[in-house]
Amino acid sequence: MISPRVRLGLLGLALLTGFATPTAASAAPAAPSPTVEEQRLDRAAPQEILRRSGFDALALRLARALDSARSYGQARRAVTREGSRLWQHAVDRAQGRGPAGGALSRDDDRPLYWARLGMTREVRTWEPAFGLTDGQRAGLLDELERTSRGQSAIRYPHGEGLKRILLTGFDPFTLDRDIRISNPSGATALALDGTVIETADGPARIETAVFPVRWQDFTEGTVERALRPHLPEVDLFTTVSQGRVGRFDIERTNGAWRGGFADNDTIGRTGTVPVADPASQPQWTTTTLPHAAIVAASTGRFPVYDNTSVTEIPAGGSQPVVRPDGPTPGSTARAGGGGDYLSNEIAYRATLLRDRLGLHDTLPGGHVHTPVLQFSAGNTTEITDPEFVRNRLDIIAQVRTILKVAAEAS
Repeated sequence: MISPRVRLGLLGLALLTGFATPTAASAAPAAPSPTVEEQRLDRAAPQEILRRSGFDALALRLARALDSARSYGQARRAVTREGSRLWQHAVDRAQGRGPAGGALSRDDDRPLYWARLGMTREVRTWEPAFGLTDGQRAGLLDELERTSRGQSAIRYPHGEGLKRILLTGFDPFTLDRDIRISNPSGATALALDGTVIETADGPARIETAVFPVRWQDFTEGTVERALRPHLPEVDLFTTVSQGRVGRFDIERTNGAWRGGFADNDTIGRTGTVPVADPASQPQWTTTTLPHAAIVAASTGRFPVYDNTSVTEIPAGGSQPVVRPDGPTPGSTARAGGGGDYLSNEIAYRATLLRDRLGLHDTLPGGHVHTPVLQFSAGNTTEITDPEFVRNRLDIIAQVRTILKVAAEAS
């Protein structure tokens, strides 16, 4: 997710049918239209992914639950229930529990993504007889996003002798370039959620969550809201996203700059990363992951690099300069090691939160970029193939080993 939105949110009022009549001042607003991201659902590849995974009925189940609701409270409970079920269903499928639901590989993250969009579209366009304010609809959508992404399900067992690891992944992105795209970071989150790895220092429990590829959600603080309750209790965290072809990167430095590349709703944002208390906002944050140990270890078939490069405007300068060894004093960020897109931003936000919580010297954390997940040569139409599955499985396994190395070296 390197330099490749705001959610359009309310694209406009839905067209009213029938004769125009005066609208009472107290009438609930009409339901908004689906977002650009949701509109892709009707294309052939998403429908095939949903059908071949057994996730094609989940949006309909939510729609029926909403139609049975007689109040906002009932609707919110239905959204919470179905959003949580979707996340757990995706985790269970990825980890081999229960029926596969279809022939699509269990390690696939795309059924979760497309099923969630089907559910958000149902909520966005729902017009109950009791009326729904814009704020209430936004509340339902927010609850659906949080529960279906695992953000509200991060829980660690009590007790001594258990390390706690927090990992985040992302949705697929650049879908107008290739609608079939999968994101190995999201697949990793599903495969590792709630699992335990054995380290030289004892067991370590991994909890995960997935984030959207939308600028506006980040502006509204989705990262900080999800991570703030947990960073003080974990022993290690890493944000993960898809990066460069054929390699892993441990990103040494993160920059406070948005480069403007379009997100999943085809909207770009350029400027300083917006955070609380901007007066104390640094231009750069750094990893506290044990990068030297990770790079030196044999973790899998893809090479792993300690990436120290950034792009800056030097102090007193006006033009961006690439610095292979990191930023110089007083410089202004234009790209971290992970670029200027949302992978850099989640790394920046998570590590800034770490620092503002006073955990810089005690909590290992940073960003890992995975290799680009590629289809086999010549596959330009099929939604999957054996090499595609092998690549994803190998990336997941290597992230797991990287976590083990990081936990042992911390």
